Amino acid sequence: MSKADKLFKLMCEDILENGFSTEGSIVRAHWEDGTPAYTIKKFGVVNRYDISEEFPALTLRKTAIKTATDELLWIWQRKSNNIKDLNGHIWDEWADETGSIGKAYGYQMAKKYKFAQGEMDQVDNVIWQLKNQPQSRRIMTNIYNFDDLSEMNLEPCAYSMTFNVTGNKLNGILNQRSQDILAANNWNVVQYSILLMMLAQVTGLTPGEFVHVIADAHIYDRHVPLIRELISREEYPAPKVTLNPDVKDFYDFTPDDVIVENYQAGEQIKDIPIAV
Repeated sequence: MSKADKLFKLMCEDILENGFSTEGSIVRAHWEDGTPAYTIKKFGVVNRYDISEEFPALTLRKTAIKTATDELLWIWQRKSNNIKDLNGHIWDEWADETGSIGKAYGYQMAKKYKFAQGEMDQVDNVIWQLKNQPQSRRIMTNIYNFDDLSEMNLEPCAYSMTFNVTGNKLNGILNQRSQDILAANNWNVVQYSILLMMLAQVTGLTPGEFVHVIADAHIYDRHVPLIRELISREEYPAPKVTLNPDVKDFYDFTPDDVIVENYQAGEQIKDIPIAV
């Protein structure tokens, strides 16, 4: 059975049984009807996924792997902050009338900085280091830019990636300040596993371990019954996910270069209420 399913179930059970309820506290998030969106949360959740063993997609319900990839490439490859460059509608509620989400995500990735090897953005710096000095302990990105926070329509949730090479394996740690477990957990796991696979392929490495660190891992009050039903479901074997081996340049990847095979999963949960 899928190892990602087992990790997800253990995490959810721990949050529900041992988490802290914010009910009665002053909270920023609210539901569409104006009701405060309370959560049950755990601090400092860490999940580890070995991509060399299997791809960590949930089978309790299906994750839209190609759509998740498109959003990842919107940020990391197209380096865009405009939803007109995105095929999905995930970011619609945070965009202004021009389609911009402000100086967030892709905007930060596109910024040029002066590195020892020349002026480049954070993504190009990661690729250069993985190719030229893979044993560096300074291969990382960070888009939580305090100078620009006031001009971001949403402050980054998944804000930092640290890469580390052991032998020929590329490993990565994603730091996330906050996560809606039902709506976004496996979405982000899938995205950054794909990113590791893509960067490994174009730098002559192989995918290794993906570590996901979540500071505030929470289940919203209106999601609790949905989570309880979800983790009671049957598990299936993990799908096989590979990349088009002909792609040698990170900027040539498209969602169609992600090949998903044998993805059996439970029924999708529709109309999940989203707190804003």
